[in-house]
Amino acid sequence: MVNGGSSGHRRHLPTSPFKPPPEAPPVERYELEDLVTHDKYGLGRVILVEGDAAVVVDFASKKVRITRPFARMTKL
Repeated sequence: MVNGGSSGHRRHLPTSPFKPPPEAPPVERYELEDLVTHDKYGLGRVILVEGDAAVVVDFASKKVRITRPFARMTKL
């Protein structure tokens, strides 16, 4: 595949007339017992942290493993 797809990060050239792409926001870090809210599951508490890769959250009705980038979940 020649120039196939947009996999990876493209380098911004200083001579480019276009603005550089915005930096990615930092990955949210969660700790045990953090209260969180999720768009689908609602209010929950972090019960297991797997580094920066995933967390397990107890949402009362079920325990759910949520992987990074945690786009639908926010820390309270």
